[in-house]
Amino acid sequence: MTGRHTGSDLRQRALVPVLVFLGTVVALISSLGAPLVPTIADVDHVSLTDAQWSLTITLLVGSVATPVMGRLGDGPHRRRVVLGSLATVLAGSVLAALPLGFGYLVTGRGMQGVGLGLVPLAIATARDVLPPERSRPAVAMLSITTVAGVGLGYPLTGLITESLGIHAGFWFGAIISGLALLAAALVVPAVGPREKRPLDAPGAALLAVGLASLLLALSEGEVWGWTSARVLGLVLFALALLVGWSFHELRTAHPLVDLRTLRNRSVLTANVAGLIAGVAMYMLMSMVTRFVQTPSATGYGFGTSVLVTGLVLLPFSAASVASSKLVPLLTRRTSTAMVLPIGCLISLLSMVMFLFARGSLWELFVVMGIAGLGVGCTFAVMPGLIVNAVPAHETGSAISFNQVLRTIGYTTGSVLSAVVLEAHTAPGRILPANSGYQAAAWLGCAIWVVTGVVAIVLPRRSAAGKRPVTPVTVDEELMDESIADAESAEDIATATPHRSGR
Repeated sequence: MTGRHTGSDLRQRALVPVLVFLGTVVALISSLGAPLVPTIADVDHVSLTDAQWSLTITLLVGSVATPVMGRLGDGPHRRRVVLGSLATVLAGSVLAALPLGFGYLVTGRGMQGVGLGLVPLAIATARDVLPPERSRPAVAMLSITTVAGVGLGYPLTGLITESLGIHAGFWFGAIISGLALLAAALVVPAVGPREKRPLDAPGAALLAVGLASLLLALSEGEVWGWTSARVLGLVLFALALLVGWSFHELRTAHPLVDLRTLRNRSVLTANVAGLIAGVAMYMLMSMVTRFVQTPSATGYGFGTSVLVTGLVLLPFSAASVASSKLVPLLTRRTSTAMVLPIGCLISLLSMVMFLFARGSLWELFVVMGIAGLGVGCTFAVMPGLIVNAVPAHETGSAISFNQVLRTIGYTTGSVLSAVVLEAHTAPGRILPANSGYQAAAWLGCAIWVVTGVVAIVLPRRSAAGKRPVTPVTVDEELMDESIADAESAEDIATATPHRSGR
């Protein structure tokens, strides 16, 4: 009997490290394609445009799989969904690592994209299983892993590829995904008795095709031409499908994503801010990685290798992880609602620094460190805002939808930076003028300002006209005690149902 209790205690103590490891693995594997695009083009004898699909396909599959996995994970089969998705990621990693040709590589990268839906399930598991004092920091850390892992994945990929070749990078992905599968099988528990709800297959199909069309247009717009019939047609087709999907979700009895939760000011703020912040974050990352690799003969840039480029992003990962310690302090000193605009302000500072201080490599290390701190604070509180506002059986689906919006923001930010730089590239030239980075940085500053304004104004406008039942100070005190405390959230919702939107 004692042995069983001891084993159960060990599994619970290991749960948070395992969940964080799963999130880190997902982020590492999803970032494997970006630094390797030129090498893939050279090894597999394809164009850079075609090689870019090794990154695009992962985002496409992930954007479709995430909401479906989130809904399935809210039912009684969450453990099976977690293990099944990890097995798919492992199989995809092996397929991408084998020297079978470009088609198999892209297929494997698509299978790896299924793993992007794991973080929302990890957050839902932390909410359900852990006591409040452990679930609060766990949820914040899990949200940060999606951005911290990207900065960690670049230098690891560069080091492995330069030392052992391109296929070794994907074998590394296979090894860590295999370890993640083993750890999850040993530690991740099954959820308690839950109602089995039917999957909204029509909603899943509409969302899948709509998102795939939108992301395809964003990914290929630079190649096809932004005013081409293919791009404009795809965008209009995607918007029509997504509007139809929204109406369908509001009318069906068992929606894939319960859009009614957007009536809650916390959920709406987290989703809108997540989308816009994702744009600004990837604009800076795309600019920095391209800037440092530009040959210094152009008058700017440092001509660095993939490995050194990845090292520039390491401060971003380290600072985003460190922000998980800063967020509770900021929450106690201000309020949970204020941490989001504070994070936007710090991120704005990093963009301003890139605008005026990028003449030395060490300055870019500082820029990325500040950016990681700001993005970490911003993204750390978003799941808590959502978790505190939705019922337990909607956690996975609601967090998944937020993750999809972030993915759209990431893709848009990457494309937006490329478009601005292309506009500042002289005819017949390959590299943009330094003024292109100036223009892109100013645009990034404007986007962070908009995100901050949204984080401040949207909750107040949503709450306008509502008669408070309890003093604001009491509400802030309760919110300060927990970023992602499900039990406290349910108590607040019961006492003040108008504030939770239910």
